[in-house]
Parts: sequence; C-alpha cells; structure tokens
Amino acid sequence: MRPNSHLHAENQRAQYVSDRQANAVLDELLHTQDVARAFELIDDYNITDEVIRVSEIPAPPFKEQARAEYTAAKFRETGLENVRIDDEGNCLGQLPGATGGPVIIFSAHLDTVFPEETDVKVRRENNRLLGPGVGDNACGVASLICLAQILTAAGIRPPASIQFAATVGEEGEGNLRGVRYLFSEGAYRKGADFFISLDGPGLERITNRALGSRRYKVTLRGPGGHSWGDFGVVNPVHALGRAIARFAAYPAPFSPRTAFNVGVIEGGSSVNAIPESAGMSVDLRSVSDEEIDKLEAFLRRVVEMAVREENSQRTISGTSLTASIEMVGARPSGETSAASHIVQAAMDCSRVLGISPRLDCSSTDSNIPISLGIPSVTIGAGGASGNCHTLAEWYDPSGNTLGVRRLVLLALLLSRK
Repeated sequence: MRPNSHLHAENQRAQYVSDRQANAVLDELLHTQDVARAFELIDDYNITDEVIRVSEIPAPPFKEQARAEYTAAKFRETGLENVRIDDEGNCLGQLPGATGGPVIIFSAHLDTVFPEETDVKVRRENNRLLGPGVGDNACGVASLICLAQILTAAGIRPPASIQFAATVGEEGEGNLRGVRYLFSEGAYRKGADFFISLDGPGLERITNRALGSRRYKVTLRGPGGHSWGDFGVVNPVHALGRAIARFAAYPAPFSPRTAFNVGVIEGGSSVNAIPESAGMSVDLRSVSDEEIDKLEAFLRRVVEMAVREENSQRTISGTSLTASIEMVGARPSGETSAASHIVQAAMDCSRVLGISPRLDCSSTDSNIPISLGIPSVTIGAGGASGNCHTLAEWYDPSGNTLGVRRLVLLALLLSRK
C-alpha cells in the first residue's frame, strides 16, 4: 500500500519551512489564547495519576482488551468523536478538522511484555513510580489521553484532523500487529500525512530511523532416548550448542549497525534423557535490510552445519536430526528524512520549550508507516525510567507536563500548510 499521492505532494510542499519561518510560526502560536489556555490546563492535569491508572490495568501480550476499553472510555469522556475498538483491538478516536486538512495521527501502544499473572500494582518510592510497564508504555498512553483531554477542553480545533490511536501488539511477538492492521486493512489504509508515536519516557530523542528486525524460532528434532542405554543417538541439544557457538562468532558490522541475540533456548526433560527436541529464539536487527539478509543466511548455514555434524557423528545407525527455521516476526527498516517537515517540526517544538533534541534509531510502531513512505517519528512522553522490561521497572514523572506541551505545539504546527 502507498499513501495517497496528494498527501505526498502536501508533505513535499511542507518541507519548504525554514528554521526561521518555523520559529516565527511557533512564536506566533505561543502567544495565542488557545495555547495559553492549553498550557494552563496541562499544568492542572494530573498526568501522574493517569499513568498509575493505566499501568495498573493488565495488558499482557495479545490480551490488551481491558486497557483498550479503559482508553476508549477516556476518549469518550474527553469528547472525541467516532471512538471505537477495531477488529484488531486498537482503540481509536478523532478530533475532526477542516475538509481537506492534513491527517495527523498520535499513537501509543497499549501492550506490555509481561505475562497475564504479573502483579502490576504501582508503588511510590520518593519521586519514582515502581511497576512493570509503568514506563513502557503506561506513560505514553497517559500522555495520549491527556493530549485528547487538553485539545478538547481548551476548545482547540486545528485545521488538521487529529487522530488518536492506542495500538496493540507493539512488543515482542506482537510484531506490530496493531499498527500493521491500521495501515493495511484498518482506519488508515488510505494513508495519512503524519504519524507520531508516543513510546516511553524522555524528551530528547526523536526517532526518525526505523530499526529493522527479524525473529526466528529454530527447532531441532531427533528420536530421543536414555542417556546410557541409547548413547550414540543424535542429540538435538548438542547440535544446538554448536550452532549457537558458531552463530555468536558472527562479525556484526558497527556501520551499518547490526546486532543479533539468542534470547531463549529450550529442550529436554531430564538430565538422564536424550532430548527429542531443542530450540532457540533468535533476534536479528540492523538499520540495513541487506545486513539482516546476511545474518539470516549465516543463521541458516550454521544450523545446517550443526545438524550435519551431529548426524555424521552418530554411532547408532538409523537416527538423524531434522531442523526447522520459522520466521515469527519481521519489522521493516526505513527512515524519515532529517530534513522532512515532521522531523524539523518535532525538533523546533522541542527547542522552543528548552529541550535539546537528538535524532535516534529504534524499533517502534513508526516502523510500519515509515516503510510505507508516511512521514513518521517516535518521541518520548517525558519523565525518566529505568529497568525497562523487568519487574523492577520504574518511572519518574518529572517533566511529563512539558512532554504534553510539546504535543500540543506539534499538533498545531503540523496543522499549518
């Protein structure tokens, strides 16, 4: 799918905005009653309490419904229109703009990496909130809700159509399923002018480069047997160990930056049993699709070599290993040009608020629209966090109001043709 051609034309024309012109527009916006009223409302809005409420609603992989329903209720409460949960589980709402105005999507992912039984109760410790998923991405969802509340409460009706999307399946094996659906079969299958994802804390990073990745499940199978009585039968764990050792020696280039990881290994049932199967989960990442291709080819080669070696060393005839390599996830790479209107607007809105922005590369919901040629960035919601994706995750909300101020300015600046 490609976005509408007229959207591309508008985006190309928008790139003429120079730093001086952008600063003049921002200076004008900062002196409007709309922005002044919005900033006052932001200061009165307790984003921290919203972060806690969102974080304490479980949103394990593929089970984000409760958090989606809560977000939908908040969207309706704020007065957004056409609020609904789509067939993939994404929560959507909109603030309509003028006919023919740009379409701007603000998004945040609902899901966490934690299983269903995880205790998600948030604890306060001095200035920090402690709880799994509180920084990734309860703070992003809370800021999305706050932005909707502020724009409607302040009576701001920009020329743009402001779309709100709380997505499912951003983490892990979710494989960006929520945002994939939106741009393939869902609400934005015809494209959009701009896409902004709110993901995690911080204010400085502006992610304009999409880090591509592929994930594989490698499984080796054999007949199994007793460690003494069947000694000499092919052993899938032995072969898997050789494959991992070879794979770990891959000379990943620093430029273009490339990385790999064997994150899970499994197999066997007892110390004195030859396993019937063994497997590993492998993550490949690079800013270059070509380098990922090379990594994938190497992975397949070392698995083939390990199986061949194990089969050739068997002392009991008639036994052999088989291997399967299944792709379980793929995220496209790409880039929104640093000179594009959306990147420059995000940087200008940051600087005018005293934030020192820096461009970044990461794997986020923006990967999908970037790969489709839609101008997209991912930014932080403000605050700070640590121990991400662990049970010891924490979030310091200091500065989250500044993050929402930036979102208001960005919505209004991108609305200007």
